[in-house]
Amino acid sequence: MQQQLTPAGQHLVDDLSRRYGLSRDAVTTMLVAVNNGGGTMAQFWCGELGGGGQWMRGGMTMVGDMFNHGLKSTVDNLCNELSNALATMQLFPIAPPGSRNSSQWWPGDLGSPFSSGGQNNIRYAIFANRLAVELNGQVTVYDTLNHSIGGVSQQQGNDQSLSFSSQFGSFSAASLPVVSGPGLPQPPQTHFAPPPVWQPAPEPVASFGNAAPLPATSSSDDVFALIEKLSRLHGVGALTDAEYNAKKSELLSRI
Repeated sequence: MQQQLTPAGQHLVDDLSRRYGLSRDAVTTMLVAVNNGGGTMAQFWCGELGGGGQWMRGGMTMVGDMFNHGLKSTVDNLCNELSNALATMQLFPIAPPGSRNSSQWWPGDLGSPFSSGGQNNIRYAIFANRLAVELNGQVTVYDTLNHSIGGVSQQQGNDQSLSFSSQFGSFSAASLPVVSGPGLPQPPQTHFAPPPVWQPAPEPVASFGNAAPLPATSSSDDVFALIEKLSRLHGVGALTDAEYNAKKSELLSRI
């Protein structure tokens, strides 16, 4: 489907197409990518510009042909011009707030975000105590709890995962409580070992030479019962005289 542009947007695309020697479709693709990145970044795929690439205003520019510095310069200059135009001109028709094509796609009661952006087919907007994420036209609002979000990243090749960083480290959007919306798929956790299974510690035992271990005890009745068992073991030859006398003395000392 052809991207709808205002007359000013069409004029800009025509002008940049002529000056950069690119097709209108290529310039429009880059315009949409920069717009989705909030005017400060873009993730794109454009055959005329070397395939897949990324651009960040004042930062790094990456293209498919990584050693083609002329192509990098073209992408950087084009994106900067598109960014400046987005900040000063109405390039896209105004869509109703809350709709997918609107620059304000999140619920209106959230107000203005501290930060917003998007990659592939997923967009995010960060508010005080709230995080809005749009995936395939569906918006989910999360409670950010006591996180102060300072960064965002997306797993390469995965268009359904967003990770954010805060004072507590990195965390996924899907780990936050959902306020409204369907929620994002929970990313599989494959790099953690399963939690250990708790088992009670064994009862302490007293060892008697080659005889089977017997429970430790301190009551007189139990001590005499153990001595009787030792006597039977001694009688059948399971304990030597020395072992029997030593263990008997040890038990008697507990009384």
